[in-house]
Amino acid sequence: MAKALIVYYSRRGENYWNGSIKNLSKGNTEVVAEMIAELTGADLFQVETIKPFAEDYYTCIDEAKKELKEGIQPQLQSYMESLDGYDSIFVGYPNWWGTMPMAMFSFLEHYDLSGKRIFPFCTNEGSGMGNSERDLKKACKGARVEKGLAVHGAEAAGAQKEVEVWVKKCL
Repeated sequence: MAKALIVYYSRRGENYWNGSIKNLSKGNTEVVAEMIAELTGADLFQVETIKPFAEDYYTCIDEAKKELKEGIQPQLQSYMESLDGYDSIFVGYPNWWGTMPMAMFSFLEHYDLSGKRIFPFCTNEGSGMGNSERDLKKACKGARVEKGLAVHGAEAAGAQKEVEVWVKKCL
């Protein structure tokens, strides 16, 4: 496999977890991103917004819903200088309101992704990939968006085998 990148957004702190709220020291998407990095040797880049979401989970998802509904792409703390050295990009995110957090659109639409292969993966509590694969195709013009992997967030830490099978299909 040519040089690969894993770019992801993940939420630490309060998260929805099997019907209740749980405080996580590491976000579910970050857990899966690190598994993929271990399997592929790909570089990791975490997308972080300048203005973080509220610490309270329910306030956070209301903020995320407002961003999505109004098409607000938040400013990011940093971008990679270039994605030119990467042929394959694993794109990870929690599935909020049926798609990626708007921060991922901020990141992806910043670059020319023509000719790249995009491998989406998300964590969720029951909504699977939602509309995110379709939305990725719009955001990643000229790229080839492959079939994604949806991991149940509460089971992310134990999803090693599921992630491994998917990564093998990607390669």
